[in-house]
Amino acid sequence: MSPAAKAEIVTGLTQAAHDLALAGIRHRYPDAAPREQFLRLAILLLGRELACKAYPDAAALDGR
Repeated sequence: MSPAAKAEIVTGLTQAAHDLALAGIRHRYPDAAPREQFLRLAILLLGRELACKAYPDAAALDGR
């Protein structure tokens, strides 16, 4: 398998994991606006501290 083919597989798996995480956020917070969904995903992927540094409005979200 070529390096390009391996990279394509990894990219696809990464996108699938991202999509599943976002689906989980949408399931847990069905009334959340798209920005809130994005911020919750950032907290999940980056951790609360880094997400709040990158996106200060993330600090307003509860830890649920």
